[in-house]
Amino acid sequence: MSTAEQVIREQLGRFVPEDLGVSLDQADAGIEIALSDKAVTATVTLGYHCAGEEVALQSQMAAHLADALDGRHFELVLNSQVVPHRAQSDMPALDQVGNVIAVASGKGGVGKSTTAVNLALALSAEGARVGLLDADVFGPSQPLMLGMPDGTRPDVLEGNTFVPVEAWGLQTMSMGYLTTQQTPVVWRGPKASGALVQMMEQTRWQGLDYLLVDLPPGTGDIQLTLAQKIPVAGAVVITTPQDIALLDAIKGVEMFRKVDIKVLGIIENMAVHICSNCGHQEHVFGQGGGERMAKDYDTEVLAALPLSLKIREQADSGKPVVAACPDSEEAALYRKAARRLAARLSLTSKGKRAFPKVTQH
Repeated sequence: MSTAEQVIREQLGRFVPEDLGVSLDQADAGIEIALSDKAVTATVTLGYHCAGEEVALQSQMAAHLADALDGRHFELVLNSQVVPHRAQSDMPALDQVGNVIAVASGKGGVGKSTTAVNLALALSAEGARVGLLDADVFGPSQPLMLGMPDGTRPDVLEGNTFVPVEAWGLQTMSMGYLTTQQTPVVWRGPKASGALVQMMEQTRWQGLDYLLVDLPPGTGDIQLTLAQKIPVAGAVVITTPQDIALLDAIKGVEMFRKVDIKVLGIIENMAVHICSNCGHQEHVFGQGGGERMAKDYDTEVLAALPLSLKIREQADSGKPVVAACPDSEEAALYRKAARRLAARLSLTSKGKRAFPKVTQH
């Protein structure tokens, strides 16, 4: 490597992408430099997908390297390589699933399921292969939010393996696909927990970078089963700014800490209402609670999402806002939250891959 290449390599290694929060060198990003008389081409490999930021990153890196470029044009080739990250108790990753991410809330009514589906779609829009498992056995809502008609059923292979239902580019599974909207699931806790494990392990996921698990509210049987039997690389906790929601969200954070699952961040939903007529902003449910909670529990607020009529209407109509309105301000906020979530996960310890399943014929 020439001296000029070495200087550019070292300076680029000190660049800090906003979503990552640390330098490329600190994140162990792969950096390769190709130099000619007129151009510098940097091939950067990150541990998370961020297709939506490629143009911005090229411009920011060019500005960061301005002196070292010596008048040459800068070109960025951005690659992503997602690997399994450490799960609780060093459990190996599931076959065909790189990282399981739990989406949780301490209480109902904070928009957790709406956030989960839009986060999944945002990760997919950034370039990742994503699955979504609706783990709310008693009140599954993802089929409705994904616009799947009542009566949608997964294909079954070999009598005991589900083929995930494709929806908006996501691989999805839900108890809602196995019942009807009018049929309540009347089970005791252990049976519901067993259904979660069955949906997780007997679904033929295909090459997922991330599987988001939309958990029911609270800290009960389903959450405990997830912690005991499923490798979870990280969790995100959804809350609203009001004090009662934050109290319950704290319980969710504490639960994950007790079972050795890293909380990657908090998403504060319904953080501010913006009047559609005059643009006036009002913090209907309070302000700053998520930031205080994140500071107290050594995590961060990944996003503060507005109280938006568009988000609610699109979810109810089966067209989540990230998919239906990709250029909207709301979609941009979800995509930023998804990038920051994936970036924070990429900084955690690497995990173990599952051994291939051996079958006898």
